[in-house]
This record gives sequence, structure tokens and C-alpha cells, in this order.
Amino acid sequence: MKPAPVSRRHFLHAALAGGAVSQTSLVAAEAPPAAKPGTFSEPARDIPHVQDADVIVCGAGPAGVTAAITAARAGARVRLFEWRGCLGGIWTAGLLGYFLDFNKPGFAQELREKLDARGARANSTSASRFCYHPEVLKLLLEELCVEAGVKFQLHTKVSAAFKEGNRLATIVTESKSGRQAWRAPVFIDTTGDGDLGALAGCNFEIGEAADCPCQPMSLNALLVVKDVEALRDFVRFGRPNPGENKDGEKKKRIKDELVKAGHFPSYAGSTLWHVEGNLVFAMFNHEYGIKPWDAAEITTATVRARAEMHTMINGLRKLGGPWEGIQIVATAEQIGVRDGRRIAGRFTVQKEDLIKGARYEDGVVRATFGVDIHSTTAEHNKSKAPIHATDIKVKPYDIPLRALIAKDVDGLLMAGRCISGDFVSHSSYRVTGNSVGMGEGVGVIGALAATSKRLPHEVPWSEGLAKLREIGHRTA
Repeated sequence: MKPAPVSRRHFLHAALAGGAVSQTSLVAAEAPPAAKPGTFSEPARDIPHVQDADVIVCGAGPAGVTAAITAARAGARVRLFEWRGCLGGIWTAGLLGYFLDFNKPGFAQELREKLDARGARANSTSASRFCYHPEVLKLLLEELCVEAGVKFQLHTKVSAAFKEGNRLATIVTESKSGRQAWRAPVFIDTTGDGDLGALAGCNFEIGEAADCPCQPMSLNALLVVKDVEALRDFVRFGRPNPGENKDGEKKKRIKDELVKAGHFPSYAGSTLWHVEGNLVFAMFNHEYGIKPWDAAEITTATVRARAEMHTMINGLRKLGGPWEGIQIVATAEQIGVRDGRRIAGRFTVQKEDLIKGARYEDGVVRATFGVDIHSTTAEHNKSKAPIHATDIKVKPYDIPLRALIAKDVDGLLMAGRCISGDFVSHSSYRVTGNSVGMGEGVGVIGALAATSKRLPHEVPWSEGLAKLREIGHRTA
């Protein structure tokens, strides 16, 4: 699919189209007396209310951009909100560095081909797992959204949700434009942490128990090295040389070098991936027990992780040899969250689905990635293998549409790691190749539901699959 020419004027208009915002939403109001000690009663006020979309997507990470583009291509008017300064979420702002479980048809295949055309899929022959250039991906995703007609707004966070009966009807966002209200027949939660679902009153689970323990967070970084070939025993390349040490050996050698430099890493499975030239991605740290909805905790974790990353890179540089000249180009804008809210859906993916290789008539995406549970405590990281050992051998399994439809609130879909699943299955399906497949599913179902005046659970997956084939997202 060759993109249509996009003028700069058209690009800016599409990207920034948010409608005129009344400055009254930014005017301070007189505060009423507090209702009780230690609280503040926010005064009621009128805010701009916009109803110009069929589908509203909250969160522009891998699942969100896919959902928005798919819904627009399927004929819906789409608005996409993202609180960071770029599209792509963990891929871009989070400097994830690696695509996993990506050997899938549809939009995943389209992204692979477009990254290849721009020389941005880092020297890999694998369609399932590969590195990429984050800046090229940012631009590509913006162009694809513009081409599809998605109206996206950055630096904008969903802050409230309101229902009419049991149906989600309006959300409120916060941005430099103040508070704005947005109405649509269908909403999609791709916030990663299930923010929209929680605001709308959905039940959810997190971690292994009601109050964690959760999988740790990681703050990745983009590095430049003097000679990447000199680091071949440490860096994961797309095309390894014959006889090259395995990935597990590379991780152990990095850990041993960090210890030699005087620091035991918070992530004993530290990893380096090759991007291009002398650019590499680094995943060296873990932050344990952090709740993804607690801003103070996340702030502390981010500051601590960034300091540790600098400590480790400075230490490696002092070792000299192959590490001579290694520098941090950038740490991630957003710390990477593995384990946020899992919103209750009309089906819950279970570890038994992975074991038996479950098949469902409404299977939206087939996941193949293994169980990947990172250490949940610093003590476990030091005393045991960095990944929880399990005896589960994953067979390719289906994630059904029902797991992407909220159980407690009508008109709400989810995609990405906030879908309905248990702790073990989540550790497999949370990788971004599956997020893209889920995004396609909710995007097309959301579009069909909104444009035909149905609720998402009233649209059969067979109809969604037929529409995906019609718009060229699935060929089989």
C-alpha cells in the first residue's frame, strides 16, 4: 500500500485538529469551602464538549495507533489521545528497542515492510523479533495516522469518564487546552494501565494478587559505542555470526562486566540490542513493586532508574577496552511498565489457554510468545535466575474478542496489556506483536459498532474479519 502524498499543511491540520477550545476552560474559579478537613471541593463549571468522532481511542502505544488507524480505514471518524509527545508509546517514548511476536499478517506485516523500505528494521532476517530505529518509527506512525484520517492530539491525558446508564458516553481530558469533554458511541482503552476502564468503573486485577506483587518496571536507554563489533560478545545482533555466543551468554557477560565495574545491576539479565551503526539499545534495570497508577512511586522509580543507568554506563566506560567511549544518547521519556491493570472482560485468558494452545471462533490474534515473568523482588534478582522459572511450554493460542470487550461497562473495548487475562497468560500476550493484533481487532469492531449503531459485543467477529480483509489488513 503506497501512502498518498501528504502536504505539510494537511499534515499539521490533521495532527492538530482539535476544534477551537474556549479559553473559559482555563479561567480560575472561586473555590468553595472544603466539604471536610483535608479535602478540596472542586467547583462545577462548564467545559467544551465535542462530539465529532465515532470511535475515541485513549493511548497511542502499539495497540492504540493500530486501533485508531484500523478504525479509520474501516470507515469510522476517529480521535486518538496520547499524553506523551509522540505516537508509539513504549516503542518510541519508552525506547523498548525490540519487536516481539511480530510474525503476523495485517498491520504488523505492513509495519515490517514500511520499516524495511526506510532502512529502519535493524539488520534482521526474522519477521518475529527485530530491533528498529525509534525516530523513524515516530515519523512513520504519524504519517500513517494522517493518511488514514485519524485526528490525534498529543500531550493529552484522559482524566474522567461518565456513563449514561451502563454505557460509557463521555470522557474528559486534561491538556494545555484545559479540561475538554468528548462524546462518542465507542471508546477503546489502549492506555496500557487500563486508565480509562478504571475511570469508567470497571473491575480489574493487577499482578499476582489484589495489591501486587507486580512485575518490575525498566527504564531503557539509547547508547552510542565506539566500535559495536568489538562488543559482539555482549550485543545482540540481528544476524549473528556462525559460532557466536548465545543471547543468554551475552546477558551473563554484561552482568559480570557491571559487577567488575563495581555495581550489581537491578536486572541481572541486562541486554544490549544493535540498532544501526554504533547505536545500541540497553535494558539494564528493574524497579520492583511500583504501582503504575501512583505518580509519586513512578517518579521515584524513574529518577532511581535513570541514576542507576548512568552509574552503570559510566562504570563500563571506565573499564575501557571494548567499552571505551560508550555514552548515553537518551534515556526513555517513559519508564517501561510490564504489569498494570487488567480490565475485566467478557472472557479471561488463562494460563491453561497457553498450555493447550486454545482455539476460539472469535480469535482476534494468535500469540506464540513464551511465559516471561521477570523477578518480582530485588532479592530474587540476586539469588535466582532473573526470570521466574516455569514449566509451561506455550503452544500458539488464540486471544478471543470477548477478552477485549469490557464486562462491566458497555461501549468500551480494550487492547494491549490491559485486556482481560490472568497473571501468567499476561506475561506471554503483553509483547507488542500481540498488541498490534489486538488493536486491529478492536479497531475494526469499534468502527463497525459505531457506524451501525450497535454495541461492540453485538458485532460478530466474522463480520470484523471480513472487514479487515476488505481493507487489506488480513489476506487469509
